[in-house]
Order: sequence, then C-alpha cells, then structure tokens
Amino acid sequence: MIKLPIKEYKMNKTLLNILACPQCKSSLSLVVEEERDDEVITGSLTCTKCGLVFRIIETIPAFI
Repeated sequence: MIKLPIKEYKMNKTLLNILACPQCKSSLSLVVEEERDDEVITGSLTCTKCGLVFRIIETIPAFI
C-alpha cells in the first residue's frame, strides 16, 4: 500500500480538474464557503449532471 502525505487528501482547487461524481462520473462544480491559501476548508462539490451534493468539511470532501 502506498502512503501519501496527509496534504494529498485535502481539497485543493486544482483537484477539481480530476474529480468526478462517484455516481454518474460527470464533472463537479465547487462552492467555497471558507478557504485558506489554495485549500478549501469548507464548501461543497455538486455534480453538474445528477445534482448530488458532497460537503467539504475541514478540507476533506465527503464522497460517502
């Protein structure tokens, strides 16, 4: 198993280019409520096709 530094798991705006909706694989739109530097602290990711919303809490997107 490959261990990544914890920073790799945090929501960064540049990750939006590679993330997809886990349900339908469509792109996601980002709403930022709080950010620090280039990290999204709180906010949400919304699927542009099926409309599912995934909260970002303490830099971690909740895809479950």
